Amino acid sequence: MLLDAEQMAAIHRRSFTSPRPWSAAEIRDHAELTGAIVLQTETGFLLAREAAGEVELLTLAVDPDQRRRGAGRVLVEDLLTLSKARHAQTVFLEVAEDNSAAIALYLSAGFAEAGRRKAYYGGETDALVLRHDLADVSAAAQV
Repeated sequence: MLLDAEQMAAIHRRSFTSPRPWSAAEIRDHAELTGAIVLQTETGFLLAREAAGEVELLTLAVDPDQRRRGAGRVLVEDLLTLSKARHAQTVFLEVAEDNSAAIALYLSAGFAEAGRRKAYYGGETDALVLRHDLADVSAAAQV
């Protein structure tokens, strides 16, 4: 069963207060953009955008009652697989420095800290910029 924009917005509202949750209209608008990526499970979704050889993971939300069951991992792994298939060089994202569950997920999927954006989410909460390089290091070493 695919989630519609209203269902995705409801999950996003239950998952985020800061930054503010995305509305159904914003989700629909994003899905129509050139390079938009929308991935779903029955309990969550991921929105990303591909441009110039890079994929930016814009948001990932899993129903709070369904967390810690692997849906977020599936979405991240699917994004990495799709990004490689599209020949992207990197995937990057921002995550609140106090979102330890998300940070652990991204680090376990091969992302590494590439920077920090001070007070990105307002107040004193910084954003960590995480990056996953997709280039095949072994192939590059053989050239």
